[in-house]
Amino acid sequence: MELILAAAEAYSEKYTSAESELMYRLNRETHLKVELPHMLSGQVQGRFLSMVSHMIRPRRILELGTYTGYSAICLAEGLTADGILHTVDINEELETLCHQYFEASGYADKIKMHIGKAADVIEQLDEVFDLVFIDADKSGYEHYYDLVWDKLRPGGFILADNVLYHGQVLAPENEQGRQAKAMISFCEKVLADDRAEQVLLTIRDGVLMIRKK
Repeated sequence: MELILAAAEAYSEKYTSAESELMYRLNRETHLKVELPHMLSGQVQGRFLSMVSHMIRPRRILELGTYTGYSAICLAEGLTADGILHTVDINEELETLCHQYFEASGYADKIKMHIGKAADVIEQLDEVFDLVFIDADKSGYEHYYDLVWDKLRPGGFILADNVLYHGQVLAPENEQGRQAKAMISFCEKVLADDRAEQVLLTIRDGVLMIRKK
């Protein structure tokens, strides 16, 4: 099931800043050519990510789960002049498409794409991050949270996507899929962590916003 009514989503889109022509093209090409296009952030979530990035003005961003690069470009829009965004994905087949749009966006020199397992890449990065966006394999969220915590500055933010998992998190336990159960377990882990404060936002498929105290 989906939690957000189609009419409510349309209303949200109407009163949200429109996609740029480039982001519209990336959105359309993803839907036409790439499997699982629902994974793309899209207009409302994309503008939300850009807005958060502009508010924080991060110098370093880490994104886990690049897909076709839409969210990376949105996040890069708020980087400082010397800012860098590291984005990680395991699917090398989409790397060329991502770089094509990174170049067209003007942020190619600010986005460093890593192909490999997220956990391995995280451990190799010697950075202190202001903002982390987790949108990779759902069963790995708890591990990624632990791995990035010490690399996140005090007062820094983590945004974790898909925490509503298509509404399955509200279904009876025996009807929840593995991914939904992973999202519930992750949210419970964050809730129990007194080093963090958090708010769950019902944007798209749910975003858990976490601030390191």
